[in-house]
Amino acid sequence: MLAIMILRYQFLLGGAFALVPAVPVMAQTVVISAADSAQGLEDEIIVQGERLRGQVVVEQAPVLELNEQDILAIGATSIADLMGAISAQTGSSRGRGNGEPPVMLVNGIRISSFRELRSYPPEAIAKVEVLPEEVAQRFGYPPDRRVVNIILKDKYSSKELELQVEAPDRGGYFVNEQEFTWLRIRDGGRFNVNLEANDTSMLTEAERGVIQAEGSQSDVAGDPDPAAYRSLVADSMGLEATVNYAKAVLGSGTSISLNATYERNESRSLSGLNAVLLTDAGGNTAFRTFGADDPLERYVTNDSYSASASLSRPFGGWQMTATSDAVISDSVTRIDRRADSSDLVAAALAGTLAIDGEIPQLADPGQDIARSKIRTSTNKITFSGNLLDLPAGELSTTFDLGFDWNRIESDDTRTSRTRLRGGTNLAIPIAESGGAWGAIGDVTLNLNASVEDLSDFGTLTDWSSGVTWGVARGLTLSATYIVNEEAPSISNLGNPQVETLNVPVFDFVNGETVLATVISGGNPDLLAETQRDWKFSANWELPFWKDARFSAEYIRNRSRNVTGSFPALTAEVEAAFPDRVTRDVDGTLTEINRRPVTFDRTSAERLVFGLVTRGSIGKARSGGEGQARQRRGPPAFGPRGGDGRGRYFLNLTHTIELDNTILIAPGGPLLDLLDGDATSTTPISRHSTGLEGGVFLGVVGGRVSARYSGSARIDGSGTASNGDLHFGDLATFDLRLFADLGQILQKEAGFWKGFRVSFRANNIFDARRRVTDSNGDVPLSYQPSLIDPNGRYLGLELRKMF
Repeated sequence: MLAIMILRYQFLLGGAFALVPAVPVMAQTVVISAADSAQGLEDEIIVQGERLRGQVVVEQAPVLELNEQDILAIGATSIADLMGAISAQTGSSRGRGNGEPPVMLVNGIRISSFRELRSYPPEAIAKVEVLPEEVAQRFGYPPDRRVVNIILKDKYSSKELELQVEAPDRGGYFVNEQEFTWLRIRDGGRFNVNLEANDTSMLTEAERGVIQAEGSQSDVAGDPDPAAYRSLVADSMGLEATVNYAKAVLGSGTSISLNATYERNESRSLSGLNAVLLTDAGGNTAFRTFGADDPLERYVTNDSYSASASLSRPFGGWQMTATSDAVISDSVTRIDRRADSSDLVAAALAGTLAIDGEIPQLADPGQDIARSKIRTSTNKITFSGNLLDLPAGELSTTFDLGFDWNRIESDDTRTSRTRLRGGTNLAIPIAESGGAWGAIGDVTLNLNASVEDLSDFGTLTDWSSGVTWGVARGLTLSATYIVNEEAPSISNLGNPQVETLNVPVFDFVNGETVLATVISGGNPDLLAETQRDWKFSANWELPFWKDARFSAEYIRNRSRNVTGSFPALTAEVEAAFPDRVTRDVDGTLTEINRRPVTFDRTSAERLVFGLVTRGSIGKARSGGEGQARQRRGPPAFGPRGGDGRGRYFLNLTHTIELDNTILIAPGGPLLDLLDGDATSTTPISRHSTGLEGGVFLGVVGGRVSARYSGSARIDGSGTASNGDLHFGDLATFDLRLFADLGQILQKEAGFWKGFRVSFRANNIFDARRRVTDSNGDVPLSYQPSLIDPNGRYLGLELRKMF
């Protein structure tokens, strides 16, 4: 029924656009042979200017390109795993550095949801393109996210079974996962089934030797240790079932896709024990902990039902793509209440209960229950084509129309929103090499504008303008200016309020760690944000280094009425939000409300540098052995590159934060996030680096992932001698090794054919970020095991493809 409703939305939107007169020009040229990209003409590769069918053709140079051998060298087990490995290239640095997820294309056509292909094995891919943010405008999105185009092989079939177990090298808990995937691509169609189950056991503070906050442990020997009843990692399990179907109607240029997914997740975490301070008639006191048989628990369940559909077809001289995605999510959070200990206090004072005696069992105080029902429907239709021919090329145009519906129902709030959006994008060729104004190179002007009407925030507008200049072969410069009005997310507005007990919180005002109650959830009083961004970038295909590309970006952001997380609790922040903080008569922090807030304005500037390279290693085969092979994906890794050599790749990014400030309120404190202020328990580092590198030798391969964050600090109030916190720099290295046992053992049939073993070691040097106060001591809430309970983390994966 849900899928029928989705398709009904699509065809209604399609009917509305069918009323637009068709312009008698050729179809949009963004994608080579897009209408035939899924026809599956045997194993033949149709090449046009050395490009594959389904490849995106735009003025902007790609951020990253991966061919079959490059993909295999990464050693990923699914497209989702592959996207994680190249996340530094697919993520956007626009705005405040928290850009949207990339626009996903399959064979150059926008899809409705990443769920459609996230479980596909990487062996089904012929090529991956990562394109800059400006290209997103061609597909009906603002230029605040990158574009990833997955070009699939024409024919591929596999059944895959994966078994995986992971755990920290120091033990404590285990993660195990089982997954079955079936994929078939042929005759212009795709069919995929994926079943997945995972389970994680619990890890407690006692198992990591976490030192407890002062005053939280019992004064009486034999009382339970609260550390054994506070979890660092929750006991959890998850189930997921997905079915995907896609079909191209041969010769018509029409294609459809459908997705249905069910997910179930459960988690159980511990928040400590009940406690009481007993005082006898003589004034003697004893702090007691009790209730080991019934600790304070938090139990969360979530059921999610998702369905999506897409339709792509030509309309006259236009290419129409309609997508729809619907999600139903129901979650229940049950939180144990603290026991009523007033009878114990009275009994101790009356002398009927010894302050060091056995604590009698108390009545069950019950639970607080927070229910949340989330309903979303996201619908978009785009028409792309060329309006007219200009001296320097064709005027490329995209019209888009979208309708979204969102609703959150919880015990304390009900929030709903409808969004109607319309926009257009123009790519205007100004100059063309070898043609009009060719002496200055290739120049294209991009103009984008949209307007949306929200049921809860009224009319909001977006617009942007940019220019792309192909200065010379391999060198592209671009500049983009964006003005964007954005409403807070419905979850930030309407998530249910949840209280979490006994959370270690560092109080910068008093310079101490306390166990406080933390309130999370939505804030219905948030305002709409206005964001203004500049981006200048250069993309250079290095002439002196084959298959190497260097990029540089400068991003400048200025925003007003910004939704953000509650800042670190300093005296200035507490003065700005006095109603968010609760203290007892001694000034000790007992409760903090960390629901999102609206900041008056923010400012950010950064530089981002990138280097990507790939190539072959070893000696090439002679003669015809080096010719390109057919694109029929084998049920295992496949051999080395077409010339018999191994492959290597290297992706390097480095970010320099130049400015990052927040004005909390007009006339209020100005937070400099690069100079001692913070909006979370961890400050922003001025320098950060990411690296992915690997080698693939046909039957064995390895990949190293490295991340670096520079040192930073958070300043306290100045009244506490130890209030300032210093965060050391941190460098971590992850290693992944994989081997095809079938090819190593030269088994062409039987059990070992298509059998792969992978070993991973995350944080192989067991690095932990060291946090110290002004006295050089580690605050209790920043103990290494609280920051990172894993340390060195090991995993073994067995993968059998049939």
